Amino acid sequence: MLNSSTGLWVGLLGIVLGVLGFFYSPLWLGAGAVLLGLVALAYSHKLFVGWVSLILGVIVLIWTFMS
Repeated sequence: MLNSSTGLWVGLLGIVLGVLGFFYSPLWLGAGAVLLGLVALAYSHKLFVGWVSLILGVIVLIWTFMS
């Protein structure tokens, strides 16, 4: 089982993928950000970075399909 420190790093990696998704390969990086956000939330329920990663990934995916 992951501890909260690992959940924090998974969430931060999801945030990085979400930000990079605005500039390069938004479908893959946005989906990766959503998945990493969900993993971060599953293992540490009160981490803000999990929610930020999830929201960034969803925004990137919506932005991809709207343009």
